[in-house]
Amino acid sequence: MGVPIFSFPRLGPAGAAPLRWLTGWWRILFFGACILVLAASPSSYGRDTRSALLRHLYQDTAPILWWFTALCALLTLVITRIVVVTAYSYGLSRYALEMVIRVLVLELIPLTAALFVALRCTIPNGAALAQMRRDGRFAALRGRGVDPVVTAVLPRALAGVYATITLAAVSCVVALVLAYLAVYGWTSAGVAGYTHVFGHVFNPSVALIFLLKTIFFSLAVSIIPMASGLHDIESHGSRESAALQGLVRMFAVLLVLEALSLAGNYA
Repeated sequence: MGVPIFSFPRLGPAGAAPLRWLTGWWRILFFGACILVLAASPSSYGRDTRSALLRHLYQDTAPILWWFTALCALLTLVITRIVVVTAYSYGLSRYALEMVIRVLVLELIPLTAALFVALRCTIPNGAALAQMRRDGRFAALRGRGVDPVVTAVLPRALAGVYATITLAAVSCVVALVLAYLAVYGWTSAGVAGYTHVFGHVFNPSVALIFLLKTIFFSLAVSIIPMASGLHDIESHGSRESAALQGLVRMFAVLLVLEALSLAGNYA
């Protein structure tokens, strides 16, 4: 996989900056398209790729799943208690549970899971890929007839997507259960009312937006840091500057996705 390298010798720093910015986004889009095509191709999953994929799926998900879920559980209990007590004091108890579900499950947990996976997994994986390329390990793989994008990059990217979706899904389920227990306690008397509130919040359009947002979050935190890491040695600035630009791009994409989901849910 190769992305064209552009230079702008006749432009000053101010004139070349927008072109370099556009070139950086083009590299990310090209890299993401290549990863999606490879992920959809059965021929990509040879023995080496399958072994690396299983290893990264476990390493990027299992060590952080349980304590991230525990953190979300603690956050759920605290926020639910604050919202319920405040709602009762203002006579708005009927809206307390709906607010908890909207704030936690719809907005906070998917975004937190994406940021958590980015900081814990995909950004270090991008740095590892950059180091592999600088050390000549990519060239060594190509010399043996092995595509490093398929055997080294694709498993890490898919593992980041899987980790984000898994953390978000498990934590949302735990949050929903704990929110019920915090409001109704250990009784089944509130199941009918709780399912009614849940169904009111998660209507078909909101459920679709939630699903798409989680998927796009996972793609953003997996593709952007790795694309920046792979191409940092080709940038005109330092490696630290390239990594910082990658982080800024990732946060910008997450912010845009979150804004679009808010507009879709509440417009």
